[in-house]
Amino acid sequence: MVDEFGEDTVMGMGGFTSLPPIYAGKRAGCRTLIHDSNAIPGKANRLTARFCEVVLTGFEECREFFPGKDSRCVGTPIRPAFQEKVDLEEAREAFGFEAGRKTIVVMGGSQGARGVNRAVCRSLDCLDLDATQILHVAGVLDFEEVQAAYEESAVRSHVVPFLHEMHHAYALADVAVARSGASTLAELAFFGLPSILIPYPYAAEDHQTKNAEIFTKVDAALMARESELEGARLGEIVRDLLRDEAALNAMGDQAAGLAVRDAAERIADEIEKGGES
Repeated sequence: MVDEFGEDTVMGMGGFTSLPPIYAGKRAGCRTLIHDSNAIPGKANRLTARFCEVVLTGFEECREFFPGKDSRCVGTPIRPAFQEKVDLEEAREAFGFEAGRKTIVVMGGSQGARGVNRAVCRSLDCLDLDATQILHVAGVLDFEEVQAAYEESAVRSHVVPFLHEMHHAYALADVAVARSGASTLAELAFFGLPSILIPYPYAAEDHQTKNAEIFTKVDAALMARESELEGARLGEIVRDLLRDEAALNAMGDQAAGLAVRDAAERIADEIEKGGES
């Protein structure tokens, strides 16, 4: 049915759902493209790429998996809301935070991350309690458990199952504790935010570790494997980083240097080329 709409270009943004429209577009004579955000592409994208004229990637490191293809690194788009100016004072008031404290944002992606949540909860008492505050996006499944842990601790905190205004959190934060999915990394880079990355250990082909290594090799982040975070180890890492202002600032600068701020425009430019042929 693709040819019934008169398309010039068909683009897939990854996953197995991209294959049928890309294949149909190819048969209809459309220009076909796919985008992969991770350092290592998924199997579905590698298959779909066979029917694409152009492969777009979020990371330069991904291009080597598409030999012989016309591939271009364009970055990974972030939500338009993230580019809006944040009123820091209003954001602090919304979270019940104080201006004089270091702010940590903890997040595990849209579904939360049990390993990250529990590592943070074990570590609360070893933080500098008088100088620290935490915004913890716990996910729906772990919300009650995480909230209970904070209620038993003395750390100033704001715990939510989900947060729509993540750009407020990023703008306030001094450091993030997060998984290393491609979208999260694009957001961290956009805000120039230092981070401690904990790759999801069961990601396909361990691609989250490869994503994180792109940041760690230029000192834009620290990486800790979930299996290494026994006891309060994560808290010790966070505490030591927050005490080193020079390292924190340098890490933020390096993260900002990895940002592709016009990723959406680059992708749009590639799509529009289909109408020029």
